[in-house]
Amino acid sequence: MHFKSHSGKMLSESSSFLKGMMLGSIFCALITMLGHIKIGNGNKMYHHEHHHLQAPNKEDILKISEKERMELSKSFRVYCIILVKPKDVSLWAAVKETWTKHCDKAEFFSSEKVKVFESINMETDDMWLMMRKAYKYAFDKYRDHYNWFFLARPSTFAIIENLKYFLLRKDPSQPFYLGHAIKSGDLDYVNVEGGIVLSIESMKRLNKLLSFPEKCSEQGGMIWKISEDKQLAVCLKNAGVRAENAEDSQGKDIFNTKSVGLFIKEAMANKPNQVVEGCCSDMAVTFNGLTPNQMHVMMYGVYRLRAFGHIFTDALVFLPPNVSDND
Repeated sequence: MHFKSHSGKMLSESSSFLKGMMLGSIFCALITMLGHIKIGNGNKMYHHEHHHLQAPNKEDILKISEKERMELSKSFRVYCIILVKPKDVSLWAAVKETWTKHCDKAEFFSSEKVKVFESINMETDDMWLMMRKAYKYAFDKYRDHYNWFFLARPSTFAIIENLKYFLLRKDPSQPFYLGHAIKSGDLDYVNVEGGIVLSIESMKRLNKLLSFPEKCSEQGGMIWKISEDKQLAVCLKNAGVRAENAEDSQGKDIFNTKSVGLFIKEAMANKPNQVVEGCCSDMAVTFNGLTPNQMHVMMYGVYRLRAFGHIFTDALVFLPPNVSDND
């Protein structure tokens, strides 16, 4: 869901979103194609056992009374965690100036003290330990203030209004753990490159397990080290929380491990007559692998660019917090 406090205009849940950002996104594609890019398998369909959770469609929203919509708009609160290191300072600056303004609260957790930006020092450059500490800090300090917790890397661009829209009919008192889910052997996990969402119930269960190394190890593997997102999945699985893949009402992934530019490049090669339709979901929540410049291009495409003569109306508006500089 899109919100622009200066003009009050909104984009629709359907194809209007992608049309509104395509001109901005095409610049991302051009920038990306100029570089040396290796296209991976980030968004191929997998045969997996995890659940596929879909976003509501417009008809579902229209069934909600206007009073309930306003209550939902005010009650949805997302706390954003961004894990950073000093080498990420340019991305850090871009994320701080762009999409994190749309979180109800966003905080940066760094591997060490950094003078140029305010952050919470985790005093380690081990990504799994940083993640553990960040989740514990967030839960201890904000468990009574936020019902959803979103974690991302500084190379990720997120559209928080779309995240709230996806979570609209989800109950945070249930153990939800979702994003771009992948199966690795017997383990289903959410890829951190696309962002990770935990409900407050999942946070409660994880926090309890952090004190039991036999169920949630600090080491991340005795023989070889496994990635932080897989380690998180192991801990959450032991807590009875399984990875869920988030999709739109058409079954397209909405947490993406690649940039818009890569999706467009692939669509131009594989579906040249359906670049827009074949690119990605109209209700995408995240894209990953962006440069600082691409972050600002995305911000322009998502929140600024409008097609003259088109009127966009949404069934529900997510208002920014009172103290936010949300644009």
